[in-house]
Amino acid sequence: MAAESHDARTETGFTLVELLVVLAILGILLAIAVPSYLGFTHRATDATAKANLRAALPSVEAYYTDNKTYSGLTVSILRSQYDQGLSPDVAINDPSDLTSSSYCLKSTDRGDTYWIHGPGGSITATKPSTGCT
Repeated sequence: MAAESHDARTETGFTLVELLVVLAILGILLAIAVPSYLGFTHRATDATAKANLRAALPSVEAYYTDNKTYSGLTVSILRSQYDQGLSPDVAINDPSDLTSSSYCLKSTDRGDTYWIHGPGGSITATKPSTGCT
């Protein structure tokens, strides 16, 4: 049998430079993708908190229709009598905010808090100056 000769020029594989180029390209792609992903998740949590508040409003108004006041309203009453699927992220800011004619709800999702002072208020990212202490 003849001895096999190995020629270094016929060896196949990747060189160190080729591997470094691929790693650099992957790093650049990650640098672009991660901030975009974080922005998407932040907007999603904002939308979730706002949707939770919008979903709670019919229950709050049904409570008012039945009782002719917002006083005495609690999240547990809303869940037990009006909407069992009410998000656990929805809360009444402070029971002292409840009057016969107004309420203040808040929804927090992953640190983002949104408020609505009603009836007829709009959802805001900051506490309303009236009704939400």
